[in-house]
Amino acid sequence: MMKHFDKASIIVAESAFRRDFINCLSGYKSLNLIGTKNLKGISNLSPFSQVFHIGATPPLVGILFRPHTVERHTLENILETGYFTLNHVTEEFYREAHQSSARYSGSEFEATGLEEEYLGDFFAPFVAKSPVKVGCKLEETQTLQVNGTELLIGAIEHIWVDEIGLRSDGSLDLNLLGTVTVSGLDEYHVGKKIARLSYPKPGKELKEI
Repeated sequence: MMKHFDKASIIVAESAFRRDFINCLSGYKSLNLIGTKNLKGISNLSPFSQVFHIGATPPLVGILFRPHTVERHTLENILETGYFTLNHVTEEFYREAHQSSARYSGSEFEATGLEEEYLGDFFAPFVAKSPVKVGCKLEETQTLQVNGTELLIGAIEHIWVDEIGLRSDGSLDLNLLGTVTVSGLDEYHVGKKIARLSYPKPGKELKEI
């Protein structure tokens, strides 16, 4: 049996129920640990499920932040320095990734035991255990008028990826990489591939590739 919610019933629902319910509606979401560092040299690490593809030429990603009405170290560090990293999470350290969302006064790397890694001369720290590491530079910021949400657009400057999961056509085998995904705010999943399908065209039968 399907249960119906209209807008009015959602708005008057208990706040924790509404938060968890609405956060689950988009289904499985990508999970990245965002690594930053402020100008004082204090590193920061936080899990994000609101990271999305914007374009490949040039390579761009977007991140949504809740309204900047309270202290938000990740957002503030990016605005201050212009640099951040994206790091895939695996089953080996998803608990530490979740714990990094706690409000620590110092570095989440130190608090959770995750090792920070610096690659090349890139300013922001990476997560040493991550199989996919992306170094980004801030390109643009926008405040969404509808609710004050902050949209940051980053240009991809560097990518490090475990070769085991890099296919010859440039796609990634997330199953081999062990990338973890998330639903809602606190439920973690390991992906299971169903199939990879050929490019769809009218009148052409789909094939598994």
